[in-house]
Amino acid sequence: MAYGCPLIEISGSPYDRGVMYGQKAHDRIVKGATHYSEQLNATSFSSGQLSQIVAKLVPLIESFNTDLVAEMRGIAAGAQIPFEHVVLLNARTEVLQLAARQKQKVTVDSEPDGCTGLVVLPSATRDKRLIHAQNWDWKFECAETAIVLHIRRDDGPDILTFTEAGGLARAGMNASGVAITGNYLESDRDYRDLGIPLALIRRHALEQDRLALALRAVYCTGKSASNNMIVSHAEGIVLNLECAPDETFQVHARDGLLVHANHWQSPVALAKLLDTGIKSTPDSLYRDLRVDGFLRPHIGRISPDDVKRSLFDDFESPWGVCRPPRPSLSSNLSATVAMIVMEPVVGTMEVAMLPALNKQFHRFQLQSDFKPASPASLS
Repeated sequence: MAYGCPLIEISGSPYDRGVMYGQKAHDRIVKGATHYSEQLNATSFSSGQLSQIVAKLVPLIESFNTDLVAEMRGIAAGAQIPFEHVVLLNARTEVLQLAARQKQKVTVDSEPDGCTGLVVLPSATRDKRLIHAQNWDWKFECAETAIVLHIRRDDGPDILTFTEAGGLARAGMNASGVAITGNYLESDRDYRDLGIPLALIRRHALEQDRLALALRAVYCTGKSASNNMIVSHAEGIVLNLECAPDETFQVHARDGLLVHANHWQSPVALAKLLDTGIKSTPDSLYRDLRVDGFLRPHIGRISPDDVKRSLFDDFESPWGVCRPPRPSLSSNLSATVAMIVMEPVVGTMEVAMLPALNKQFHRFQLQSDFKPASPASLS
């Protein structure tokens, strides 16, 4: 398997961006859509049932951000695949889980989208630049469908995001200094109602030129399922938002360092809901401890290389921070698909594909419009 992650650059109106995206990333989009369609078919979930779910989702998404629907329609046209398959790529967590529930196949091995995410604030770094990073744990096959998407926008800040081909966003940052990553969470409140797909919430947050509006998108938007989203700003702000479908809980950095895996940490959240994800992500209970324990002694001088070393941790491999390909609890081949390390103030994103097997990073650049705030003058 090749370890590359291609850069796809798009521009123009939302629909035109989508067409360009679909054409440039055609092969990877088709491969990803085929993979998830086959997974649905394996549960005897018909194309008609997928169309029914999409028909319910699209009005919700249009009321949230109509441009996202236009861009997805453009991707479908450019890649010459059904629109429903593009929605599936952008709502695969929600659709796969809804399909499993409709077929009464919800089990411990429902293939959670793992991850270990972290932010080091400028006060804790060697170069006094915020570092926002993540290991993305998911299906081994998705290393062949991942891309970095550079979105040049006339209607807001440019965006650089690592995502599955056909997806509108996953982990990324914008030219205004806002960055975001997401981690799987699960609770007993999930899938009671239909909400906005998580990938589209992240994309909407990255479209904002103000941190407050990005936080509003994550904090206040109704979701189908739980998720942890870490939102940061190059100026030196980070908020970890543990999101139930209908309520959001905050976890804050300590001494300039924040690490989060796939279990709930907020005492308030744990008093109000049941964490049902530990059955499928038991390694989460120590992954964040390992990363925090590696980095904390270096507070004040943490470098991007230190962050990478912490995320390469192989304690309890293959159930560790950096996961080599191994059977998941559902016998699918799971792995740390990518390691992503971002420094928003200088617009750099470094990506290593399948980092347990490959430690080579590729660097991508976003032209940052971020200007550090001037200290208030004293008079």
